[in-house]
Amino acid sequence: MRCTNEWPAGVVDGADTSKVPPQVLDPQGYDPVVAELVAEIKPRYHIAGTKGIFYAREPYVNDSSPHVTRFIGLANVGNKEKQKFIHAISPTPASTMSSADIHARPPNATLSPYAAPAKSVHVEDTPKRPAESTDLQYWRYDVKRQRQGQTDGSLLCFKYTSSGSCPRGSKCNFRHDEEAREHCQRNVCFDFLNKGKCERGPECRFAHSLTEEAAARDAKPRSERRRVESSCWFCLSSPDVESHLVISIGDGYYCALAKGPLVPDHVLVIPVEHFPTTIAMPVEPEAELRRYKDSLGKYFEKRGKAAVYFEWVSQQSRHANLQAVPVPLSKATNVKKIFHLAAQRLGFEFSVVNPDGDANQGRELLRSQYDGKSGLFYVELPDGTLLLHIIDSGEKFPAQFGREVLAGLLSMADRADWRNCKLSKEEEVKMVDDFKQGFREFDPAE
Repeated sequence: MRCTNEWPAGVVDGADTSKVPPQVLDPQGYDPVVAELVAEIKPRYHIAGTKGIFYAREPYVNDSSPHVTRFIGLANVGNKEKQKFIHAISPTPASTMSSADIHARPPNATLSPYAAPAKSVHVEDTPKRPAESTDLQYWRYDVKRQRQGQTDGSLLCFKYTSSGSCPRGSKCNFRHDEEAREHCQRNVCFDFLNKGKCERGPECRFAHSLTEEAAARDAKPRSERRRVESSCWFCLSSPDVESHLVISIGDGYYCALAKGPLVPDHVLVIPVEHFPTTIAMPVEPEAELRRYKDSLGKYFEKRGKAAVYFEWVSQQSRHANLQAVPVPLSKATNVKKIFHLAAQRLGFEFSVVNPDGDANQGRELLRSQYDGKSGLFYVELPDGTLLLHIIDSGEKFPAQFGREVLAGLLSMADRADWRNCKLSKEEEVKMVDDFKQGFREFDPAE
């Protein structure tokens, strides 16, 4: 699924326009660059909103791709016409669909509107880059200037500016500027360098000045945050990240095999952004987390196992990691009992967040109850029930509690400490390769 501000030019070509609102045929709000983008990546769903009108186009068939694409334009929130500004969809990951379902053609499907030049909606003539030279990685930085035809080297290349090199070399349509590269190394914001302004304003953690003194002053509190992230094991941009353990990368989350795993296929589901807990994450990535959990569940089930998820949150938490440990199905019914027994031994009792066992609702309740200040530990049982313990400020809670409990369940007391389970890098690489081969058919990021 892809979301853009502007509607793609020509999207109504080949569609039934006899009953569409007149605003759909208004040439304003369409963008040929977005049309190039979606024609190239062929998403299953494309949602746009700039025109402020609801329009659900008939599905269209993509060239050289088995699935159809559904375009949905959304109206403005609270519009007087009471047109839909929110639209629910529940896409099934392609990795879990049968070939027949992927190739299915709805009765009202049309040809791709991008197979020929736009006719139904005439957008003012705009110089466009050839499709073969479209650099999709950089289009989003300044769509408006591209629409004005300024693709002749006036825009900075993000790859070169941030890293000092660009794989496209002389074929890159963007500017390779060494001076901008030096400013970037001093923590100056890329948007500020590229456009002279940054829409993130005070929320941006980079400097908005080209002078060294001002840049150092502006970025001081933000640079401290960057130093934290640069030393974080779980930030993908950090030199300390164990990137060879990564098994799948999505938009908001990525998955990696645990270092010193309790059992084979011990997985960590980790936010891409530097957040201390998955509960504090924005709402949008929650759907992707559900997809990863569903995929892991199917992967484990195929191997006769069920997933147990747990997360420990404390004031010392730096980067969230939701741990997924597979247990044999024969032991799955005992997980609840052993966690309750372990809690009693430490002198507390778990509260049940979702007695009905709806894991998605349980996480929503957990998010609504979390104040962002308290420490807590929660575990999601194989039946979907969430057990929660709020950790008092003076309470000494074992950092490895979840792992220790499951080590006891699996009669692996000697593996309760991850440091006793370290593998060589060669063994870790093989472990990752083996996992990827089995997980590929389920991976929602594939």
